[in-house]
Amino acid sequence: MPLSNNAVASRARRKKIFKLAKGSFGRRKNVWTVAKNSVEKGLTYAYRDRRNKKREFRSLWIQRINAGARQYGMSYSVFMGKLNRSGIELNRKVLADLALNHPEAFKAVCTQLA
Repeated sequence: MPLSNNAVASRARRKKIFKLAKGSFGRRKNVWTVAKNSVEKGLTYAYRDRRNKKREFRSLWIQRINAGARQYGMSYSVFMGKLNRSGIELNRKVLADLALNHPEAFKAVCTQLA
């Protein structure tokens, strides 16, 4: 029985990796083993950082809210405590946007808490 290589599937597999490696520097874009390792590592970083992105944005929002609240004599924790007690249902993303881009609206929220 003759030896059977599935060249179609092999080539498709390689093409998929090379397409993902496009734009890389040096041998990373056109040498199979180097490209494969590079793409696998890149996909691992992408998976990890899709989760880290959420943490980083929450941290940024907290910093912005803290900076805005301190202009009105409150720390972040005091501000959030009063916000929860008052029943105002605004999330951190919205509060950070108000503090940064709409200071008069953020001031209205702060005065309502006092």
